[in-house]
Amino acid sequence: MPENNLVSSIFRKEVLAMSAYKVADASGLIKLDAMENPYSWPEDIKRSWLEMLKDCPLNRYPDPEAKQLVATLKHLYRIPSQFEVLLGNGSDEIIQLLLMALPSSACVLAPDPGFVMYKQLSLCLGLSYHGIPLLADSFDLDLPAMLAAIEKHRPSVIFLAYPNNPTGNLFSEASIREIIKAANGLVVIDEAYEPFADAGFIDSLGQYDNLLVMRTVSKLGLAGLRLGYIVGSPNIIEQLHKIRLPYNINCLTQISADFALSNKALFDQQTQNICAERTVVFNRLNALDGIAAYPSAANFILFKTPENRANEIFACIKQQGVLIKNLNAQGGLLADCLRVTVGKPEENAAFVDALTKSL
Repeated sequence: MPENNLVSSIFRKEVLAMSAYKVADASGLIKLDAMENPYSWPEDIKRSWLEMLKDCPLNRYPDPEAKQLVATLKHLYRIPSQFEVLLGNGSDEIIQLLLMALPSSACVLAPDPGFVMYKQLSLCLGLSYHGIPLLADSFDLDLPAMLAAIEKHRPSVIFLAYPNNPTGNLFSEASIREIIKAANGLVVIDEAYEPFADAGFIDSLGQYDNLLVMRTVSKLGLAGLRLGYIVGSPNIIEQLHKIRLPYNINCLTQISADFALSNKALFDQQTQNICAERTVVFNRLNALDGIAAYPSAANFILFKTPENRANEIFACIKQQGVLIKNLNAQGGLLADCLRVTVGKPEENAAFVDALTKSL
């Protein structure tokens, strides 16, 4: 059988129709495309970390429930004791687990534009996905449209990123609460960028039976560990544990994350530095003719370029040694838009200089 026929006969049509998630090669470039913390650790912290890793039992399977790390997370973020925490290999795995647990007839709902993996994983699993456009003037939730979609489609899961990626804004808290109350299924508040927003729904978990809060340590400065977690009712988390692969959080990640979180003051200072630079970059962008930057509560800034010039400007910036994210191809509200991660002061200055020369 020809290879193409073999592939088409084996794999589901949803998978065949998809494109793989592409990560741009940043070799030799200032990397401002992936919302990473640009700061590394001081040498004394690195030495202490390596000392901790010396006794890591690599010959043994890791704790399947990562109990020490879960206890650290619960203590550090004051997660109420009546709620459970499930860890994932990044937030992506948690999203995948949630969607895998749904029946094939289930519907998934999220604002549009939003985090691409909500849609990507839903379609991969053959689920019905509905993206509800945000308000064009503010990127806020279109509450009447969201409520109408909930009534019509009765989604099993609604994802709300807070702050939203890729727009960077915080949705109206009142609108989110209306959606939670109206939903027949689960509502997942994705707080990946919470460190930069100083806003979240952890304290609201006890008010709603259907609320889950998902976070990650990636944006905090630990992207290489690939660690996300979700908090919610024990009855819900129990179902996710049933399909979670055993030992999904390796021992090096467990030890490293626990160690890093014991040095939270370091990350708090880095977060403050990033937020201060966010203001600088935002103001410099809006001072450029033809550029409109949108307010952000995250560690990145979305900005609109002159009409039909986004691809050209993106390429020109890259030629000058700076890699950002081109969102123009997604169209809709993201037409003519580019997104830049907030880096170190010298990286941000290089980006603004490259953008200025590209206009």
